[in-house]
Amino acid sequence: MKNIVILISGGGSNMAAIVRCARREDWRRSPGAQVAAVISNRADAGGLAIAREQGIACEVVDHRGYASREAFDAELARAIDRHRPALVVLAGFMRILTPGFVQRYPGRLLNIHPSLLPAFPGLHTHQRAIDMGCKFAGATVHQVTPELDHGPILEQAVVPVLPQDTADTLAARVLTQEHLIYPRAIAALLAVL
Repeated sequence: MKNIVILISGGGSNMAAIVRCARREDWRRSPGAQVAAVISNRADAGGLAIAREQGIACEVVDHRGYASREAFDAELARAIDRHRPALVVLAGFMRILTPGFVQRYPGRLLNIHPSLLPAFPGLHTHQRAIDMGCKFAGATVHQVTPELDHGPILEQAVVPVLPQDTADTLAARVLTQEHLIYPRAIAALLAVL
């Protein structure tokens, strides 16, 4: 069985979507994977309660307790490595990771970003898409590289930008697509690892 470790900072809706898929019998057979642990940098992350309800091991590595990003990343890596992950999945993990951390999991560190990368890396993606007059927005699953919101694209979903959209309404529609494409991209990558 291939282990997945999911990193979160908040409510964990993408994590919950991945856990739901990982619990299906067909998913457990192929790609033969399970969510082994959920780790957060915030003790108050709502997703931890969801993971605990599912019987998934949870841990908090609070970034505020470390003098540097490197020190935090080193402790985070130790927590992750205890679960021997095939994949490390960022699901709303709101920390920029150091190049050394990223290089520890080459090709095995995934992220989902709420835009059609390479457009709109970083924050406030939905408002930026609306402000630029985009007709389409979406989400991208990609492998993480040291450069923020770059790396090989594994899957994308496209959502129309409607004339009455606000950043919140567009974000809600994009999120429904994230819940579909992230588990699918994870399963496809695990099948070849």
